Amino acid sequence: MSGRILFLGGNGMIGSAAAREAVAQGAELTIITRSAPRRPVPDGVRLLTGDVRDPAALAGLLGDERWDAVVNWVAFTPADLDGHVEYFGDRTGQYVFISTCSVFGRPIPLLPITESSPRRQPVFGYARDKIACELHLEQAHRESGFPLTIVRPFHTYDETTVPLLSGWTAVERMRAGEPVVVHGDGTSLWTLMHSADFARAFVPLLGEGHAIGESVNVVSGDVLTWDQIHLELARAAGVREPLLVHRSSESIAEEIPGWREVLEHDFRHTMLFDTTKLQRLVPGFAPRVSFAEGARRVVRHHDAHDGARGVDAELGAAFDRLSARVAAGPDRSQVV
Repeated sequence: MSGRILFLGGNGMIGSAAAREAVAQGAELTIITRSAPRRPVPDGVRLLTGDVRDPAALAGLLGDERWDAVVNWVAFTPADLDGHVEYFGDRTGQYVFISTCSVFGRPIPLLPITESSPRRQPVFGYARDKIACELHLEQAHRESGFPLTIVRPFHTYDETTVPLLSGWTAVERMRAGEPVVVHGDGTSLWTLMHSADFARAFVPLLGEGHAIGESVNVVSGDVLTWDQIHLELARAAGVREPLLVHRSSESIAEEIPGWREVLEHDFRHTMLFDTTKLQRLVPGFAPRVSFAEGARRVVRHHDAHDGARGVDAELGAAFDRLSARVAAGPDRSQVV
């Protein structure tokens, strides 16, 4: 693609991947971050510092500059969007709001999930606020023609991120022959996407009129059970038969209260997606990084960087307590 693209935020995992892909495809990219970038910025990118949630600060930085597409990576509540409709309404051909597939209420009434599946998250605060943002911007699109596109990633990862709540601790425990706890019976289905694949699907949506007025779930077809996710990481780490212990979400939350919300309202539910709309908007897109390959990249990166291999001793102790319960007898709470 070519064109003038503005990223509001976007120096995190998927934003950085999208920046690399946009520059590789010929975009003239400007990124505004609140502080110094945490990740490398591609050569040729114009980097500005400011608070993108402050309309006056945006106006001071950008004046009357115009864009083919503006991408907001860092709006999490409607308050974060204050002034954006008014300021960008006649300054961009497209305004892309980065939402999340977590907006779809669990349990999902009908699988696979499509863009028209019900949005409902009365408990999970992050998703509830993203729904409110979507509704706010959709109203602006209906009432004033605000050039909105909603993009919903799901569970993305790259080599710096172990896509488990237990992070690198799980990998180290598998290597040591210690038990790793998996919620439910390990067979619920989950969808993962490498950030490079997200970027390859995402960048072609920018500056394209056919995506305006649309929401699109940018997800891969890499569907695995939670046991398979753990097993692929174990294989990548050189472990043939990891010790996986299955406990109910409720039992895990008793030992690890910080996991309660995400387990009970997110990870315990099967998440399968219909990618028909993504294929229509980005013809020919196909993910290139299987999770088997992605897991190898994760392990190689962590093995090469001492500082990345953090182990949570308290989490390990909680896993030991949960595993001891299994040894003592069956888990009589509901297995989900």
